Amino acid sequence: MISANLHEMKAKLSYFVSLAEQGEDVILCKRNIPIVKMSALKKNISKRPLGLVKNKIKIKDTFFDPLDENILDAFNS
Repeated sequence: MISANLHEMKAKLSYFVSLAEQGEDVILCKRNIPIVKMSALKKNISKRPLGLVKNKIKIKDTFFDPLDENILDAFNS
């Protein structure tokens, strides 16, 4: 476990992030008092399949038709 004060953490943030990515716990201190623990997230935190709602949402063919002139005027005024 590595600890660093806020000033040092701001100056070397990418270094401490790389340590956390390698599995090291990094403690952020404010005036030598620990306030935050930084650790890496698991690599496969979210495996949401693409196209999750495919074929479940139906869009009417008229959805892609041009809008009426009065609706277009409301957007342009």
